[in-house]
Amino acid sequence: MAAAELTAHQLIAQHRPTLDQALETIRTRAYWSPHPEHPKAYGESGSLGMAEGKAAFDALLGTRLDLGQPGTDDWVGGEVSPYGIELGVTYPHADIDVLLPTMRAGQRAWRDAGAEMRAVVCLEILKRISDRTHEFAHAVMHTSGQAFMMAFQAGGPHAQDRGLEAVAYAYVEQVRTPDTAEWTKPQGKREPLALNKQFTPVPRGIALLIGCNTFPTWNGYPGLFASLATGNAVLVKPHPRAVLPLALTVQVAREVLAEAGFDPNLVALTAERPGEGIAKTLATRPEIRIIDYTGSTAFGDWLEANARQAEVYTEKAGVNTVIVESTDNYKGMLSNLAFSLSLYSGQMCTTPQNLLIPRDGIRTEEGPKSYDEVVADLAKSVGGLLGDDARANALLGAIVNPDVKARLEAASGLGEVALASREIRNPEFPDAVVRTPVIVKLDGAKPDAEAAYMSECFGPVSFAVAVDSAEEAVELLRRTIRDKGAMTVGAYTTSQEVEQTVQEACLEECAQLSLNLTGGVYVNQTAAFSDFHGSGGNPAANAALCDGAFVANRFRVVEVRRQA
Repeated sequence: MAAAELTAHQLIAQHRPTLDQALETIRTRAYWSPHPEHPKAYGESGSLGMAEGKAAFDALLGTRLDLGQPGTDDWVGGEVSPYGIELGVTYPHADIDVLLPTMRAGQRAWRDAGAEMRAVVCLEILKRISDRTHEFAHAVMHTSGQAFMMAFQAGGPHAQDRGLEAVAYAYVEQVRTPDTAEWTKPQGKREPLALNKQFTPVPRGIALLIGCNTFPTWNGYPGLFASLATGNAVLVKPHPRAVLPLALTVQVAREVLAEAGFDPNLVALTAERPGEGIAKTLATRPEIRIIDYTGSTAFGDWLEANARQAEVYTEKAGVNTVIVESTDNYKGMLSNLAFSLSLYSGQMCTTPQNLLIPRDGIRTEEGPKSYDEVVADLAKSVGGLLGDDARANALLGAIVNPDVKARLEAASGLGEVALASREIRNPEFPDAVVRTPVIVKLDGAKPDAEAAYMSECFGPVSFAVAVDSAEEAVELLRRTIRDKGAMTVGAYTTSQEVEQTVQEACLEECAQLSLNLTGGVYVNQTAAFSDFHGSGGNPAANAALCDGAFVANRFRVVEVRRQA
């Protein structure tokens, strides 16, 4: 191993203030971010500006990303951008029997480094990723289909914030117990009993991160940094369609670990051949003691049932619901909902799917509005938002895969179409598949409609479900959360009684609630250090990003007692 280029003193001096601010912010839940959201904020102090980031991404195309890992037995690739270009990047395919033992070898020194050193090394990794935000933005855009600005923000600073948040929570949990203690028990007239006690946080083993297609960094960084900061090695298994952002992350992590005097094999990548399905094989290996996964319910359930040797953290499918009972800002409500339904073509685990609206209509400051009027006005609001193709492209991005397109096309056959989806041309990327959302009207009382609205239809598909009353809407909300799960719940009401009933339902069924959003905050957005993403208390996810429970069981405390 090469001599350390980054000393503990340097890393602590540079990053301890950031760590301290993160610790304070998760306590106060206030707004804060050390990672600029605006593209023009980059380009100085060693970071890549817009042109340099694009050039760095372009230089990656058609190349082999050699990470210098042991056990590489092949080179694999095949990513095609949802915008229609072939990336042509190849990545190491690992002989797991060779790679896993080398990953374990570095854990002792990483464990012994202590919580603070691990935290500041993680912060140095995040700092270097932040310096390359523009490059990462293009990598996220061309693997997820997000429009550039969303890929820049969600895949860059917001993902980095979530990683830093995980480090902060990990640090808090590890230092909760002191390193040492002097224990004395009085014995009356006899000499007191005395022990010196030592307490060491120890890692569980190797963590497996199974990446997702839509948000490879935003969903990947919490688990990656929570595991690394608590002393575990991390094996990254990206989604086959979204390898590049996580491969670049592994590259940066390995560089920083080596420069700080640690084994770079503490973080490694394993890409897979087409159709290989290595996640199941990896997940049940005895060396794998932690698993982080975002994706389908079917595979998440399989992991929870079969990876019995590991702590498994899953984010799966859910059916997100918004109750529309009344409002004192009708236009603001429609505008807010239209944006929420349209952002990234609804390809977010937090996008509303079911809009529960009383069939007798709602009260507004403009007077009563019938169910049909509300749905028609919402359709008009979405149509107006996306009426300009340039603006639509900037909001919608591209359809991430053929499955989403197929669900979108099938949705119109499920009920009366209130807003038809239309195709939009992207002049910069003519092969991109860009579609506006579809809104389908369903009668909540009809059994055949229930099959549609009680299943997740991931993508730009929403159901305007007519219900008999606010009370029925709340009961349907409860059943949906309990049976199918929800990452988000929204409600619009001017009634204190209805608001209290909805809030109580979400408290009892354990779902995150947003009330009466009519401005620039949307139900499908969450802010690191302040908002919890998911609750861990309903079927949509068994963990929240990010709280103490997300990190505390990634390590255990081992005690050594000595006679004083």
